[in-house]
Amino acid sequence: MSARRTVAVALLAAFGAVGVGAVPAAADGGLLPHPGPEGLVWVPEWTGDGGVASGGAREGLPTVLTVACEGGGSVAVTMESQQVQVAEFSVDCPADSVSVGSVTMDPGVVQRGSFTVDVDASNNSVRWALTVTQPE
Repeated sequence: MSARRTVAVALLAAFGAVGVGAVPAAADGGLLPHPGPEGLVWVPEWTGDGGVASGGAREGLPTVLTVACEGGGSVAVTMESQQVQVAEFSVDCPADSVSVGSVTMDPGVVQRGSFTVDVDASNNSVRWALTVTQPE
């Protein structure tokens, strides 16, 4: 894992994010699988409010923000790139299954460099995970 991605994962663990659609949990027990080499950030699991700050975005690639959650309630997710809001969505989080939501942004929407993702959980028992990827 590159130093950039290591820092991003550490920052994600300190903060949080969200998603829409029911799916089984990832094979490793998390809500979302590791995003692989296209991943900029990965929060394997967090409970309650949170978010992430990261760098390394490239404006020439599409950006995909995915959030999964469970536990009853919902999450509201926002993403900013260079202090401009580029995405906003919410995900209902069933009590007994995982729900996933995702948004794909065209190349150039997320600007080169840093970005943030905020996750606002409706209650402290909502468990969520998130990934931000830039597929090539």
